[in-house]
This record gives sequence, structure tokens and C-alpha cells, in this order.
Amino acid sequence: MAGKKMTSKQFAQSKRKRRQWITFVRMCRYGVNNFSRNAWLTVAATAVMTITLLIVFVTLAARNTLVSSVDVIRDNVDMSIYVKTDIEDSAVETIRKDLKNLSSVREVSYISPEEARKNFAEASSTDPDTLSALNEATNRNPGTFRVKLVDINDTSQLKTFVDSNDTFVANRDVNREPSFEGERRTAIENIGRWVEFADRVGIVGSVVFIGISSLIIFNTIRMAIFNRRDEIEMMKLIGADKSFIRGPFIVEAVVYGFIAALIATGLGIAGLYSLKDKLLSYQVAIEPTLNFVVMYSVFVLLGMILLGALIGTISSLLATRRYLKI
Repeated sequence: MAGKKMTSKQFAQSKRKRRQWITFVRMCRYGVNNFSRNAWLTVAATAVMTITLLIVFVTLAARNTLVSSVDVIRDNVDMSIYVKTDIEDSAVETIRKDLKNLSSVREVSYISPEEARKNFAEASSTDPDTLSALNEATNRNPGTFRVKLVDINDTSQLKTFVDSNDTFVANRDVNREPSFEGERRTAIENIGRWVEFADRVGIVGSVVFIGISSLIIFNTIRMAIFNRRDEIEMMKLIGADKSFIRGPFIVEAVVYGFIAALIATGLGIAGLYSLKDKLLSYQVAIEPTLNFVVMYSVFVLLGMILLGALIGTISSLLATRRYLKI
């Protein structure tokens, strides 16, 4: 007897699940059919959704590219501290070792006065007068320690070193101040401010277009509801579930998001490829962003689809809640 009850319960559960599955399939079919009913509304909603998702894509790609470019520039910028021309080799090694022990220092290199003279001569090889004067003059080039920092904006440790390290203080070139401040650092700080500004503009632009897209989809679904009000009223009279009435409109909005995500992702990747050579010619580090997008293109596409579906779902839920009076 207990076995029969369990069998009946299982049968009822199976029947209910089957009915729910059939209902879901019908909602999906009706939603897809609704998508193709009004071509102009469909094109308008999909186009605005595409623009919204494309702006989100471009915003994220631009931010990542700016950050990569700043990192590349920071890697190529070093701070210079100067020592006397006649510094002893043992003092050079001591200073180099002490600098490397600083936690804020990533790399240290030393250019001797002889190397500096040689480099200047090579740079002036096309100017005979300069070379002649250089050969007759006494070498007064300082020794130069070029220091690359982990964070170019944090020079506190290096400044303390310059002021308090006994070996350096005894051998420093008093005629040349360390390059803690200069045009290169100012340029980096300016780029950092531009990154922050681009972030804010991108976020504002994305929010604005997401809002516009949601409003258009909201009105599209509202018009679809108005056009099918008699059909919806009949469904309510015969006892259709609230979810069954609302479902096709949600599916319709999700389809908008899905198609828009495919188009926006394709346009975004194509745009990155088309701008690659030009951006590289301006020393813009576009390759890390492009490589990331290509390598994880499936996940990028899924993220765009989820965002499009989310925008469409929220819009459709608001429309059905307000205008169906469910």
C-alpha cells in the first residue's frame, strides 16, 4: 500500500514536471514569435541594446588599454641620482647594494662617467664641432644611478636614502639634484588622471545608454502588451498563470539582449583589430587588451549576453508589472 502511494506521488511529480516543461517551451515559442511580429520595433530595440552593450565593451577595453599603457610607461621611467665623477668602485658597489635592498626599488643600473662620455659622443657623432670640444674637455660627467621603482609615485624611501645613506652622502654630486620630480613623472601623473577621468566618463556613458535602452525596450514591450490586450485578457479569463502571461515578454526581451550581445561583441573585437596598428604607432599598449579579449572571447561573449539578458529581463518585468495589472 505504501509502495502504491509512493508510485502515485512519483507519477504526480513527473506529470507536474512534464506540464511545467511544456509550459516553458510554449512561453519560449510565443516569445520568439512575438520577437518577429513587429519588425520596426524589434530593429529599434535591438539596435539600442547593441549600442548600449558596445559602449560597455568599448569602455572596459579603453580602460584596460589605458592602464596597460600607463604600466608600460612606468616600467620605462627611472629616477636618477648622481655621484661625483671620481667616485671609487667600492663606493659604487656599496651604493648599488644598498639601493637594491630598498623594498620600493625594482631595478638599479649604474652609468659611469666614462660610459656617459661615450654615450654622448655617439649621440653627437654627426656634429664635428661638438666631438672636437668633447675630446679637448675634461670629463666632468657624474656617475649616474638609474633606479626603477615599484610605484613611481612613491619616492619616500629613495628620498630618505639620498638624505641619510652615509656612502651616498659622501659621494653625491652636489651640483645635480635627484630627478624625483620632472617632466616624465608629471606625464605619468597626467596619464593616471586621464585614466580616472576616462573611467568616470565611461561609467556615466554606460549607465545613460543602459537607461535609454531599458526605456526603449520597456516601451516596446508595453506596445506589444497593448496590441495583444484582448488576447491577454482572454488568457486571464480562462485562468492562465501569471508567469505564463508574463513569460513570453521576458523571452522576447532576452532575445533582444542575445542578438545585441552577438553583434556588439563582434563589432567590438573587429574595432580593436582595425585600430591595433594605428594605436601601436602612438605607443598605446593595445596588445594586452586584444590578447585578453581573443583568448577569453567565449567568456566575454557570455558576459555580454548575460548583461543584455539582464537589461531585457528587468525592462520586461517592469512593463508587465505596470501594464498587465497582474
